[in-house]
Amino acid sequence: MRLRLADLFPLAALVIGALWLVGAGAVNAQVRIKDITSFEGVRENMLVGYGLVVGLNGTGDSLRNSNFTEESLVAMLERLGVSTRGRSLNTRNVAAVMVTATLPPFARQGSRIDISTSAMGDAKSLIGGTLLVTPLLGADGEVYAVAQGALATSAFEAQGQAEQVTRGVPTTARIPNGAIVEREVEFALDDLNQIQVALRNPDFTTARRIASAINGHLAGTNAQAIDPATVVLPVPASFRGRTAALLTEIEQLRVQPDSPARIVIDESAGIIVIGENVRIDRVAVAQGNLTVRITETPEVVQPEPFSLGETAEIPRTAIEVDDDSNKKLAVLETGVTLDDLVDGLNALGVGPRDMISIIQAIKAAGALQAEIESR
Repeated sequence: MRLRLADLFPLAALVIGALWLVGAGAVNAQVRIKDITSFEGVRENMLVGYGLVVGLNGTGDSLRNSNFTEESLVAMLERLGVSTRGRSLNTRNVAAVMVTATLPPFARQGSRIDISTSAMGDAKSLIGGTLLVTPLLGADGEVYAVAQGALATSAFEAQGQAEQVTRGVPTTARIPNGAIVEREVEFALDDLNQIQVALRNPDFTTARRIASAINGHLAGTNAQAIDPATVVLPVPASFRGRTAALLTEIEQLRVQPDSPARIVIDESAGIIVIGENVRIDRVAVAQGNLTVRITETPEVVQPEPFSLGETAEIPRTAIEVDDDSNKKLAVLETGVTLDDLVDGLNALGVGPRDMISIIQAIKAAGALQAEIESR
């Protein structure tokens, strides 16, 4: 079979068109899988502990009001060989705090993590304090890290006889690299026979696109979206014992996530967030407020000279009614986009509060094709 030169032009156009479509899809797929998902077993763990902060400049707990601070101080001193049982302690340089930290995945013994401290009693400030040795426990009650160190905070207080200035929250502080990991969370990544990819924002379409991207990149794999939040991938034979390499291949793939048509409304703060896929059927919208202004301008009348009359006050009342009659109906066409919706509502000259009422009214009329989530 021979191809003439003229026959090559349609073929070339077809190839170029296919490449253009592939390139366009690659341009639209701007999100890496690692940015919208998490992998089974690769997770953080919360740690918490109770400790004492010392070295405060008279801004610690009042031992009379914070019995737990006094008992902790007495117990700590006894462990150090100092007996204070039955004695009255009166110090404001100690504060009881809760210590929190996040244990990263695959953290090894000897590595350091950041911690945060928060006062429990009536301490006024933790500035200048030092946290004493504090075990940090996981949800299973085991100690996974030990914290100690000088507190760091950006807050400050300045006080005079007639005025006080406080910036930030002086009863909270952090210690960068303030805890040492003592126990590892056991997880054998290479023993997995399949990998579960969890979507942070569950969606059927996005899960299906992730599975298709994985199958397209790894020939012979059979990744499946089993629900809107999970994609299951059997570990290929070529990656047995090299699960980390497989995850590296997967997390760099790019997909175009889909999102439902949703409007989030926070009425208390007057905040509106409108999703890209929100659509509206043809509807006419008008907005106006009735404003009544009443102004009192009383007039004082003086009597004629030598008339033995009295000064009188004559009331003068002016009432003005503004019904926003100059505002007209605005028509929103069928299938308008997010930009059209915002432009149309802005053309009415409405603020966020009134815009919330308009959006809810359009939804009640059945013309808004989106879900409204109120907070």
